[in-house]
Amino acid sequence: MRREASVLHLDLDAFFAAVEQRDKPSLRGRPVVVGGTGGRGVVATASYEARAYGARSAMSTAEARRRCPSGTAFLGGRFGAYRRTSEVVMDLLRELSPLVEPVSIDEAYVDLAAGPGHDLSVEGVTALARDLKGRIAGATGGVTGSVGIGSSKLMAKIASDLDKPDGLVVVAPGTELDVLHPLPVTRLGGVGPATAERLRQVGVRTVADLARKSLTDLVTLAGRAHGSGLYRLARAEDDRPVVAEREAKSVSQESTFERDLTDLAELNRLIDSMATRVGERLRASALSGRTVTLKLRRYDFTTMTRSQTLPQPTDDARQVASIARRLLAEAGTGGGLRLIGVGVSGLSQYAQGDLFAVEGPAPAEGADDVVEEPAAPGAPADRRWWPGQDVVHDEFGPGWVWGRGLGRVTVRFEGPLTPPGPVRTLAADDPALHPGDPPDWRPATMGA
Repeated sequence: MRREASVLHLDLDAFFAAVEQRDKPSLRGRPVVVGGTGGRGVVATASYEARAYGARSAMSTAEARRRCPSGTAFLGGRFGAYRRTSEVVMDLLRELSPLVEPVSIDEAYVDLAAGPGHDLSVEGVTALARDLKGRIAGATGGVTGSVGIGSSKLMAKIASDLDKPDGLVVVAPGTELDVLHPLPVTRLGGVGPATAERLRQVGVRTVADLARKSLTDLVTLAGRAHGSGLYRLARAEDDRPVVAEREAKSVSQESTFERDLTDLAELNRLIDSMATRVGERLRASALSGRTVTLKLRRYDFTTMTRSQTLPQPTDDARQVASIARRLLAEAGTGGGLRLIGVGVSGLSQYAQGDLFAVEGPAPAEGADDVVEEPAAPGAPADRRWWPGQDVVHDEFGPGWVWGRGLGRVTVRFEGPLTPPGPVRTLAADDPALHPGDPPDWRPATMGA
């Protein structure tokens, strides 16, 4: 480990929900759940107001609806808005150091030792983090983040989670075990429910309990690689560097359905759409891949994958779709499918293919987690709109979709710089109503 606390970890608080509350003033202080809004949807992020009722990430939306009170806002994701806010935050981190490692759209490590002459004393990094938090809130329209700083990635991430939301914790060098050992063993990376249960069966509940186990015991329990890793983490041994560029391992797209699907033609159309987006992302990143994977989740929640590895890498959406269609035909749709996904892995730098292929913009990284919900062609008019969607009306101006159904769409006309706005119910096929862009949260004097 380092001799000074010079690794910073930033975790933006309930990020998707926080952006929604910023952009929709009528939702501030209210429970907000972001994710799939249909019957098969999954929660991506719950605001802290919703978490008070037990809503949490990865929970089914149906379960979150049962737990949360009436008036909770259940919204589809708006990755354009999240990505723009994330870019502002990542730019602020890069002002601190050239070594910034984004882990996801709302989380990153920073190597402060690589920055321009920072005071790396506990007092110095505390002041630096306090200033960073203020600049993030100012630049993002009030989105907050929790910061942890320590002598390793492990301790920085642990620290950022100790005082959420809007927390700031610095683990002074030499105190790592004092902080680490009282914590539940589930705070360690790689200790999921299955590993936690196996450890509980041998009397391990805290990191201190884990540290009392010998290397041999842990290798026997969890295997050589995982057991050795747990042995080191329990002793706060972590020398992983902050890496500015993270190499993508795969590019994928998936969707959860409101009802179980069995129709092969409908599923093939969905595969074609997903393959198109995967191909666009590959080309935009100058990547191609050799392995095409189809992911299926059946009506009984069993999940399976089928793959084919090609002799040469590809970024051709038509080829990806053709392989995925065949894999689906082989796997079958018996009983119905509630989720389907298409991915490409075994990535390498782009190999020349069709010189005249039309490239489109790449969807935001992580877009598999929150799927914006446009309706299929030919769907009823009210299905063209989804809760949380940005819209603009020729007469009433910009707003967002509050609800839909029975041929109507309810819109609240407000934005991040307005007070809570009026609600109007319109015909779903109102020609004056159009999809809109994410609103700008910054006053005009701040610039675009």
